[in-house]
Amino acid sequence: MKVLITTDRGEKQVDLSKPIGIHIPIENGKGVCAWYAAPATIIPAHQGNFVGSIEKGAAVNFNDISFNPHAHGTHTECVGHILAGNYKVLDSLNQYFFESLLVTVAPVFTREDLVITKEILVAAIGDKDVPQALIIRTLPNEVSKLLKQYSHSNPAYLSEQAAIYIKELGVSHLFIDLPSIDKEFDGGAILAHKAFWNVGGTIRIHATITEFVFVPDTILDNYYFLQLGLAPFVNDASPSTVLLYPFENK
Repeated sequence: MKVLITTDRGEKQVDLSKPIGIHIPIENGKGVCAWYAAPATIIPAHQGNFVGSIEKGAAVNFNDISFNPHAHGTHTECVGHILAGNYKVLDSLNQYFFESLLVTVAPVFTREDLVITKEILVAAIGDKDVPQALIIRTLPNEVSKLLKQYSHSNPAYLSEQAAIYIKELGVSHLFIDLPSIDKEFDGGAILAHKAFWNVGGTIRIHATITEFVFVPDTILDNYYFLQLGLAPFVNDASPSTVLLYPFENK
């Protein structure tokens, strides 16, 4: 189904029958993982003599699922991730479709860390207009990201100035292929999160960060129509799906 979308760059056509998923699923016992969590589990429920598996003789499959949204798979978080109070990710969004810009960056070593600096983002974005949603793909972009165990690996992250720059561009929804926009061990400073959500000023309660996406190399840096989907957990974060639709010539 092809539809016309009105963007800041005029009317664009997208084919809603051809989505490109850039989310990482949560699987039983495997998959991407961070923050020292055990693997996610999806196993048949046991209730007395009942085992929720058709293979075990039940009429239906009836699984118990155990995971942490921040540690397993693609997830979207709100400012409630770093602030006390009644902030819920489901309350942060009043729409789920956005024009987005995908950029690819190569983090650089700063002391012993790989960092995405403001200068790197300025160079990657250039003179492009930046819409509500920004997707950051990092290099190297290996398929192993789908299964990578990030705990104790000190992965790349955004500098505070980079996060401020993203906020000042007017980006409300940030998507990145890392476990966090902040350093793994930072003593609780979480400077990039605080900068993006403008903690200390007028808090951007309707801004979100989506981590652990994976954008294959076959998807070129460009503008895309983006669809964000959340599981309805009443929490600071939720597993999410992220679909991209290329803009077509009318």
